[in-house]
Amino acid sequence: MKSNLRQKLSISVLSLGAMATFFVADASAQRNRDKGKPDEQKSERRNDSPRADQQNNQRRDDQARQAEQQRQARDQQQRSQQQNDQRRRDDQNRQAEYQRQQRSQQQNDQRRRDEQNRQAEQQRQQRDRQQYEQRTRNDQAQAEQRRRAEQDRDNGSREQQQAEQRRREEQQRLERSRQNQNQNVRQNPRQNPDRNSWNERHQRLDRNQQQQLQQQRYNQYNQQWGNWQNISKDRYRQLEQQRRMNYLRYQQQYWERIRRDQQRLQQARYYDNYYNNYRYNRGGQYYYTSQYGAQMLRQAVENGYEQGFYAGQADRQDNWGGNYSSSYGYQDAGYGYDSYYVSYSEYNHYFREGFRRGYEDGYYGRNQYGRNSGGRYSILGAVIGTILDIVVD
Repeated sequence: MKSNLRQKLSISVLSLGAMATFFVADASAQRNRDKGKPDEQKSERRNDSPRADQQNNQRRDDQARQAEQQRQARDQQQRSQQQNDQRRRDDQNRQAEYQRQQRSQQQNDQRRRDEQNRQAEQQRQQRDRQQYEQRTRNDQAQAEQRRRAEQDRDNGSREQQQAEQRRREEQQRLERSRQNQNQNVRQNPRQNPDRNSWNERHQRLDRNQQQQLQQQRYNQYNQQWGNWQNISKDRYRQLEQQRRMNYLRYQQQYWERIRRDQQRLQQARYYDNYYNNYRYNRGGQYYYTSQYGAQMLRQAVENGYEQGFYAGQADRQDNWGGNYSSSYGYQDAGYGYDSYYVSYSEYNHYFREGFRRGYEDGYYGRNQYGRNSGGRYSILGAVIGTILDIVVD
């Protein structure tokens, strides 16, 4: 065992010696190499000197190019920055100019609005002033109109009273004349064949008697015609003063028809078969007339209703108080009298009966007694029967 231990120690010593020898030899070789290395470097430097200069020159050129490129890059960057700054300043200037223009436009718009408001206010004040002045004028005109209307009503009332008085006097005169004629007929039946105003039952009239009848009734009509010419002028002036324009238009149409009736009356025809074969009752007394007279009496009622309707309608449109008896048509009652088949007073009576009913329908806007047929206002047949009960005898 000891020999093994010695053997192992010998081997270890030999190994350590070998290793030490190796390390010494290596260190020596390293020293030799280190000694020869500067010479090699010097030789290499001598061999590489031109190439190094070329490399240095290349390096300096590269550095110069890099410096130039950097300088150009810096210049480009600087120019770009300057351009950006200029664009920014230009944008700021444009924005500032736009804002200035906007403010100027807003100020102009505001001044324009202020001017418009000022003008609108002036116009409003002017309208208010004009409206106030117009209201004042209207109030004054209405007050003046009311005053004149009251004055006209007073004058019209007096004129109506006077006209009514003249009408009553005329009716009384005509009634006295008719009574005197009837009395003369009763007293002298042979001397006057026109007994009971030419309305004897079944009486026949020849041409001579018709001529006498025409002359008698024509004289009666002329008396009324003379009164009508005087009254119409006063009536026209009165309606103008009262400002009853709608009634004045109706009245002018009425007067125009009166003129035409007067002309037709002068050209009335004769009939050979004039025969009193119709009977009607008025005031408890029977009267007789021909078929032409019966037709004329019905026409009197119809004319009266139509003219009464227009008169009432005109008074309503003029805001005038409703009073049929004050209407000239009712007082005259001669509209449509254009022949001699009935006396003028008989025609007046039945005309007024129709006129009164037509006036009420026209003034109150109703159709109690008549109707509108084809644009004309006509009285109902049943109503005519209650007014004029005439039959063949």
